[in-house]
Amino acid sequence: MEVKLFSDGSSRGNPGPGGYGTILQYIDPKGELHEREYSEGFAETTNNRMELMGVIRGLEELKKPCIVHVVSDSQYVINAFNKGWIDGWLQRGWKGSDKKEVKNVDLWKRLLSAKEPHTVDFTWVRGHDGHPENERCDSLATKAADAVSGKISE
Repeated sequence: MEVKLFSDGSSRGNPGPGGYGTILQYIDPKGELHEREYSEGFAETTNNRMELMGVIRGLEELKKPCIVHVVSDSQYVINAFNKGWIDGWLQRGWKGSDKKEVKNVDLWKRLLSAKEPHTVDFTWVRGHDGHPENERCDSLATKAADAVSGKISE
């Protein structure tokens, strides 16, 4: 089964109220598109944590091993895998090349666990550039962030 996972994260302040938005898409053998949306807000978080949570949530929703194409505007998430950052962090015991502890280790470990049963590739898209699913994920994320902050988004 092949799935597309679109994700975005948002934070109103860094740290501050934040949220993520995730879309899972699957085309069945009849050619019909199946789609699910997920979002959640957090009272005190960072943009990077929300970027990670969006991908985690999508992967954790998959109930059997899949081929997953992750699409995100987060270079933080995409480069960790495509540029091999995560391999270095693991080799150095979750320390960066600067010898400092990697931020958000709890979520990186959760992401690796959620990713484990799947075959996953990562593609970066420019944010706020008209990519339909990225724009929808951004809207889901900002609405979730605004919901926990008491703001009303348009």
